[in-house]
Amino acid sequence: MFNDRAMSSDDSNPAATPTPCQDIQGDGRWMCMHNRFVSDSKGKEPDVLFVGDSLVQLLHEFEVWRKLFSPLHALNFGIGGDATQHVLWRLGNGELDHISPKVVVLWVGTNNHGHHPHQICGGIMAIVNLINQKLPHAHTLVLGLLPRGKNPNLLRDRNAEVNQLVQSEVATLPHASFLNVDPGFVHSDGTIWHQDLYDYLHLTPQAYQKVCEPLHDRIKALLDQPAENQVS
Repeated sequence: MFNDRAMSSDDSNPAATPTPCQDIQGDGRWMCMHNRFVSDSKGKEPDVLFVGDSLVQLLHEFEVWRKLFSPLHALNFGIGGDATQHVLWRLGNGELDHISPKVVVLWVGTNNHGHHPHQICGGIMAIVNLINQKLPHAHTLVLGLLPRGKNPNLLRDRNAEVNQLVQSEVATLPHASFLNVDPGFVHSDGTIWHQDLYDYLHLTPQAYQKVCEPLHDRIKALLDQPAENQVS
């Protein structure tokens, strides 16, 4: 069982403790990307901000981004490999300080290796709370973690449990909502096809299309809400 006492302090949950990504490779790319996001944000007025890991970062490289999200005045602050603690650090260190988006799309958690579902949920909710503190008029749309691996595996089970926990937590908040963006990547035999997730983790162009069409609809609905209803 998860220790409830651990939930009372972010310091005892590594997934909810703001932590810069360790520069294991030695090229400083992660911090440079963070600094670029902070700099880029100073000259932008986005209505939508995407934040997360490689699934967010790579989205920017596909036609679906230019077709669906660029017209919504969207910014992409995704960094490959990020876990919840890394996003929490980035957002607390300047990435939200110069912008006022109406919607923040958060997609992170599948890279939290070594953390159990309650910890990952705690990390995601810490990010949601930080966004609300810094952007009180924004709505945070939390995307469900996708299944991963060609065949059934423990990480797939973990992600499914995280989704259940996060959906339950978010349901109590007026300034956030949860969206399951999995169109059914797991087939009846329990496998995932490489035509959808080419390495059984990252999305192909056709899979991004399946994910992003309902996501676009949800974002549009949030943007079209009267301002007084944005956080109500």
